[in-house]
Amino acid sequence: MSERHIHMAGHVVERHIIRGSEANDRDVFEYALLRVVPRIERGECINAGVLVYCRAKGYVGARTHLDEARLRALDPDADMAGVRAALGAVENVCGGSEAAGQAGGDDAGRRFRWLIAPRSTVVQPGPVHTGLTSDPTAETKRLLELLVK
Repeated sequence: MSERHIHMAGHVVERHIIRGSEANDRDVFEYALLRVVPRIERGECINAGVLVYCRAKGYVGARTHLDEARLRALDPDADMAGVRAALGAVENVCGGSEAAGQAGGDDAGRRFRWLIAPRSTVVQPGPVHTGLTSDPTAETKRLLELLVK
């Protein structure tokens, strides 16, 4: 399927649109990095996890990895237990477990949107990016290896 657009300059541009049901086994997914910002006034951060949401598959997932040595390099007094607890809470919300509280009962999209909402905390979501995947669970692991570890 394609769309034709005529720009104001008179050029014809063709865009190809891929739909999940058309001979394509990949679906659109969204992802955001989880960043640890130990001292907000300095603006320094390390990547500590990734959130992935795939609407077509009803999937929301998180994988985390905290490099304590890197975090201590930014802030020797960082609260490691607090950061680990915050990262664990994100994983609980993604999993929809009872430990996630009320958010655990929401659908995958609402949980993802709740997790990427800006907050003034040490663990913060980064900007949302998109891609195509046939396996959002594997994509979560791949992004963790590529962008966090």
